Amino acid sequence: MAYARSGRAATHQGWLASTEIRRLLMATYEYLCSRCGPFDVKLEIGTAPKGYGCPVCAAIARRVYSSPGLSLTSKTVAALHAQEEQAREAPAVVSEVPPRTRVPRRPHPALSRLPRP
Repeated sequence: MAYARSGRAATHQGWLASTEIRRLLMATYEYLCSRCGPFDVKLEIGTAPKGYGCPVCAAIARRVYSSPGLSLTSKTVAALHAQEEQAREAPAVVSEVPPRTRVPRRPHPALSRLPRP
């Protein structure tokens, strides 16, 4: 469908962009079939119906509300995540290039077995 005016075309493009974003944002919804038991369905956010057809027996299963899948992280991982988030907002500023550190070179182990004059 072509729009003659640029304002309507821009509005249409904005609507298409928001639709594409919603299509990318998927959520997992849990349903309970009275015959087969629980199953999960991935749908767009906010589009889950109260009843959904069971993939095994095709009966209407009711939606089950459960807690979201949250995971507990260790204090170390949480601190690193917080540090990363802070670096995004306010990165550290340096005033000079750090000094170059030299790594000591070790001789190859096979050189010690060579005959010496």
